[in-house]
Amino acid sequence: MTRIADEPPKERADVGRGADGHYGRFGGRFVPEALTGALEELETAFLDAASDPEFSARLRGLAEEYGGRPTRLTHADRLTRRGGGARIYLKREDLAHTGSHKIRNVLGQGLLAERMGKRRIIAETGAGQHGVATATIAAKLGLECVVYMGAEDCRRQHLNVVRMRLMGAEVVPVETGTGTLKDAINETFRDWVANVDSTHYLIGSVVGPHPFPLVVREFVRVIGEEARSQTLAREGRLPDAVVACVGGGSNAMGLFAPFVEDAGVRLVGVEAGGDGLGTERHSATLSGGTEGILHGARSYVLQDAYGQVRPTHSISAGLDYPGVGPEHAWLRATGRAEYVTATDAEALEGFAILAEEEGIIPALEPAHAVVPVLRLAGELGPDGLVVLNLSGRGDKDVDEVSRLLGMTADAPRADTTDRAAGEGVA
Repeated sequence: MTRIADEPPKERADVGRGADGHYGRFGGRFVPEALTGALEELETAFLDAASDPEFSARLRGLAEEYGGRPTRLTHADRLTRRGGGARIYLKREDLAHTGSHKIRNVLGQGLLAERMGKRRIIAETGAGQHGVATATIAAKLGLECVVYMGAEDCRRQHLNVVRMRLMGAEVVPVETGTGTLKDAINETFRDWVANVDSTHYLIGSVVGPHPFPLVVREFVRVIGEEARSQTLAREGRLPDAVVACVGGGSNAMGLFAPFVEDAGVRLVGVEAGGDGLGTERHSATLSGGTEGILHGARSYVLQDAYGQVRPTHSISAGLDYPGVGPEHAWLRATGRAEYVTATDAEALEGFAILAEEEGIIPALEPAHAVVPVLRLAGELGPDGLVVLNLSGRGDKDVDEVSRLLGMTADAPRADTTDRAAGEGVA
């Protein structure tokens, strides 16, 4: 494998906002000195690859033939009738290979790892979708793969643990802290520091030190680019609003990025409100956090008065994280994007509504956005147009949802709101 440093220099790509590592006062690179070289190597490899037609062609070919792009834009006619307002479209990332939007980013970073001559990749995962996508591309490219996952998330997402192991990945349950995504990220950073010369840390969201927020955004912005062109083709105009759930923020940033300059398009992110913003049990970083530094970047963080990271809670493992990507922090600070919350009970309600109205079982993460989208559709009225990013499918969540709703083979589900309250998730 030819290392990037041995290749002839190429003209660098113009990747726009965040190319200097900053989004207003957010972003940056707050890491141990041992990681500085690896981050600079990644930045160089990414910028060089972005200017390389052969890299772009290989990534596009894999994304189409292996990853299932472009994904469909589906008119949700029954959901639209239920909302009684704007037409609602679903951007169907659940139809991508491995069942979520994650596959496009791991394809890009997998090729970058090859380009840097690194044959070992490590990753962390919450809901397991990023871990499954990473294990998939590692198998496809013949790379060694280790995935760190909180012990609690391993329990909640057992199916995805099995899927990763079937594809040859080593899954390491993390018992420290609350056994969720934050703790898995801490362990992954420790591994990276110890093995930085041979290992690429394949981050799955628009978080972490520069250049990760930039790299991930550019690999997933295809979501918004497709949604933009598909909406123009179907409706002859841009949507009034695009909506996505927000944990670390990758699927939302992928949808938002191509619309940021379109002032007439509202960007709406939905955070995990857990038991409610008035409690300690939520993961709504932008709505309930304060500015701070977490995992190598300045952004909004759920922290106490002493700067200690607070425990978080969400019914969805993929949103159970105390930080958020720095570009989301900038979008919020400048007023360009709006961020609202949905509780666990509302997520369960959205999960049931989409299954019953459209025959689509969503992941619990985008299920958070269903009820807010219905409210927004009513606000916009019949002439409005909304696109909801359906970032993943819900196979992984069926066991957890059926447990919370008390469903068995012999008994139908209870009312979502009443049952959720009974289980202490409302």
